Amino acid sequence: MTDNRAADAAAALLLTHWSAGTRLRELPAPVRPANRGEAYEIQRALARQSRQKIVGWKIAATSRVGQQHIGVDGPLAGCLLADRVATDASAESPVTFRLQNNVMRVAEAEFAFRMKQALPARDAAYEMPEVLAAVGSMHPAIEVPDSRYDDFAAVGAPQLIADCACACWWAVAQAADDSWRALDLATHAVETFLNGTTAATGVGANVLGDPRIALTWLANELRTYDSGLRAGDWVTTGTCIVPVTIAPGDVVRAEFGVLGAVTVRLEGS
Repeated sequence: MTDNRAADAAAALLLTHWSAGTRLRELPAPVRPANRGEAYEIQRALARQSRQKIVGWKIAATSRVGQQHIGVDGPLAGCLLADRVATDASAESPVTFRLQNNVMRVAEAEFAFRMKQALPARDAAYEMPEVLAAVGSMHPAIEVPDSRYDDFAAVGAPQLIADCACACWWAVAQAADDSWRALDLATHAVETFLNGTTAATGVGANVLGDPRIALTWLANELRTYDSGLRAGDWVTTGTCIVPVTIAPGDVVRAEFGVLGAVTVRLEGS
């Protein structure tokens, strides 16, 4: 893939499958990305063609389990589109997501941040203190990912990035108290319940060693391959638990202790 027309064609193909709930084996060779730069070009074209606003970013494969799940050896960034995001989620009033045609069928508990200041593209790498100073708030979140490929673990990182890094549905709860800044997020425990029963537990260290490290990684990924983070962007940093297998009718609740909780309900259509 070497030009904008190829990126547009790849994006249109992915978006067609996304809209129809269908799958493809892989992108055709003439429009297949060979590297991260080409992959993010397709992702931008997909967002543009969707006519949806990019409201933030997800990070996939921030844990070893997550990397094994999708067949990569490091994290990937994907844009979050407005019509796939629920920002009014709460512990007591779950938001509802459709699982129709979802092939992954897992839920992931994630530490999320909202930016109050932009971190634009630049040559110099961002360091964690600068990134954290640009954060406005921290939130509990649940992601329900999906892929537009038949075998998402076989296509490799560039094609997964082109497909928005397995983005699908994302729910974020109200902001935690600002005391989160004094906590050790690496050791902070998260418990996830499936229909009222504990299904998975984890800690922030499962996210690249610390959710704040993951956030810093994203800031540098976007300064390199995109225009950077904008004020108001959401960032969800990847699963801190082993993904929980879900089915229509299930209710998933992620408890982040003093940081709050978030609940989603899954339906089949």
